[in-house]
Amino acid sequence: MMHILVLNCGSSTLKYQLRLVAASGGSASDQVLMVGSVDTSQAGGAPSPSGVIAGAVAAIAAQAGAVLGQKHLDAVGHRVVHGGQHFSTPVLLTEAVVERLLELTPLAPLHNPASLAAFRAIQGIWPNLPQVAVFDTAFHRTMPESAWRYALPEPVYGTYGIRRYGFHGISVGFVTAAAARHLDTPVDRFNAIVAHVGNGASVTAIRNGSSVDTSMGFTPMSGLVMGTRAGDLDAGILLFLLRQGMDSQVLETILEHGSGLKALAGTTDVRSIEESAAAGLDSAQLALDIAAYRLAKYVGAYHVAVGGARALVFTGGIGEHSAVFRANVVGRLGALGLAIDSSANLPGSTGPRTISTSSSAFPVLVVPTDEERAIAEATAVLIRTAAGSP
Repeated sequence: MMHILVLNCGSSTLKYQLRLVAASGGSASDQVLMVGSVDTSQAGGAPSPSGVIAGAVAAIAAQAGAVLGQKHLDAVGHRVVHGGQHFSTPVLLTEAVVERLLELTPLAPLHNPASLAAFRAIQGIWPNLPQVAVFDTAFHRTMPESAWRYALPEPVYGTYGIRRYGFHGISVGFVTAAAARHLDTPVDRFNAIVAHVGNGASVTAIRNGSSVDTSMGFTPMSGLVMGTRAGDLDAGILLFLLRQGMDSQVLETILEHGSGLKALAGTTDVRSIEESAAAGLDSAQLALDIAAYRLAKYVGAYHVAVGGARALVFTGGIGEHSAVFRANVVGRLGALGLAIDSSANLPGSTGPRTISTSSSAFPVLVVPTDEERAIAEATAVLIRTAAGSP
């Protein structure tokens, strides 16, 4: 068994867990020994400065030491949002890897620097402790070029690496495997559509267990309607607004923090939006309908992309907990033969469950995600392999 500390750095929060996992990466004896979240934002919600992250990591390390007592920590696993074109699997963090990740900072300016600051902080506390980067983009490296390539001039792609990368890959990979097990299907024969719907949201086409398309692209801004992001947007709108005198910083604030459900309903709290819609507030219902329609449209497209889905899977904060949103989406998919079971769709067990009727063309599932577990297990496997263990 291995003790793995997982650090999941966002732009303004640092989530952490201390987990005991099998060295093989198996989950049979998985235990969560410590869990928490730290607000690392500056005033006004500005991105986390390295000094604040270092302080947070020091406090987490001290807490982990107290929990471990005489036992030792085996490794630290980091969620790294953007691996670019360099990284398609988890890697040991070395100085050479860090240099590559620094080059990717412009592609994930709110996230990658935070992860690297956490790496440096751990390095200062435990200089010889192995640290592993697990990439959110890696799962989508199986997309064919016909899916990830933009129809832009070659120099734009070659010089700046502008292509579709996709995100939420750690979550989608975990949920894909869990859904296949639930349906007693070998994962390498599993065709499905996985919708990770939370404050950030994306949907992925899974063919034979691998990603073949996903709604997020060069950045996490494209695709579905999200908490504060509009999702798919005509690029001409941005050119128009720039010509009207808006600068790029104002546009970034609008696109990252002022759009999506917040723009449509005045809040990102889906439960509150659902309550307002039930009370007859048209703007709240419209917000839910726009978000559900966008997802249903992608599901239809990805049913084609995978050559006929065998399952539609909901995960993420909204996907797992909002029966109203799931019903709104599936209610638009009658053309695919999907039908939801109203009683099964109500809050129920915490594990994977089927919420469609027996007459549904294929199952609709709710599968809880666990990014930290996936990171811990990937870290354990890599550390074991690096050590030359069988």
